[in-house]
Amino acid sequence: MFSRITQRQLEYFVASGEAGSISAASERIHVSSPSISAAIAHMEAELGIQLFIRHHAQGISLTAVGRQVLQEAKLILEQTLNLYTIAANSLNMVRGTLRVGCLESLAPMITPELVFGFGRAFPGVRVTQIEGNHEELLEKLRGAEIDIALTYDLASSDDIHFEPLAQLPPYVMVGASHPLADVSAVSLQELDAEPMILLDIPWSREYFLSLFMHTGVTPNIVMRSTNLETIRSMVANGIGYSIANARPKANLSLDGKRLVRIRLAGALRPMQLGVSVARTVRESRVVAAFTERCRMFVSDQYIPGMAAPSFFDPHAVRPPLDAA
Repeated sequence: MFSRITQRQLEYFVASGEAGSISAASERIHVSSPSISAAIAHMEAELGIQLFIRHHAQGISLTAVGRQVLQEAKLILEQTLNLYTIAANSLNMVRGTLRVGCLESLAPMITPELVFGFGRAFPGVRVTQIEGNHEELLEKLRGAEIDIALTYDLASSDDIHFEPLAQLPPYVMVGASHPLADVSAVSLQELDAEPMILLDIPWSREYFLSLFMHTGVTPNIVMRSTNLETIRSMVANGIGYSIANARPKANLSLDGKRLVRIRLAGALRPMQLGVSVARTVRESRVVAAFTERCRMFVSDQYIPGMAAPSFFDPHAVRPPLDAA
């Protein structure tokens, strides 16, 4: 159970059970209602039991077995807090420098909470951050210019160890006035004649183009950029669509125009978000502590600074929990 149900999911479940509704739990713990609903659906599927009775507009109530699970969940969370207390007493053991590399397109979203939050948690560690594209970060790992990197699984290498943490399936991004803005899903074939704006950075570029390879579709690329925010602004201004994996929480471009995310239909390989280290470098206590923080803070259900995608089949789960 502990490897398949996360602490965060337990926290969402307990908040919902105590509040009596998903919306009240959302306000209480400052997490979106869909994220809480997804966490509860995951727990029910994993345990094979029904935790809540859905009353639609009247909220939710715990089943008999749900009440038992709630008590156990509270005990687990309390024991977890005790572990953090023990860890807090040994913070002075984690000292030194930590040089974290991060993909330029990811850094604005995930590093404030993940990287600099680590610096606050371990005051004896001096944290620096280096940004770059995928190739640049791998070279810096090999040259011992950085200790660890937040990357995708876009390039395998015998001298680099990659640990996946979360899946990021591709999606289509369009402006609010685009003809496809109101559809729930779109296929690559339906995008055949549409103008595309490509994120043109090493390995990401090859990944996006590879999605089209087995469909017989040749993307109609009209613009390219190495900057994700430039891509988002061009899309929001109606120049074309783009395909992306990272999901910023804000659905606005930097010039204030609205963006719409559309599910990309088909069996398409997702990107894996994770951490990379050089195999030739012995792991320090500081790197081990940061890696553990990444494991705790990044999952398919939650990614710092991002709207995490849902991996639940809408035909295989229960109806949505209350949203009122």
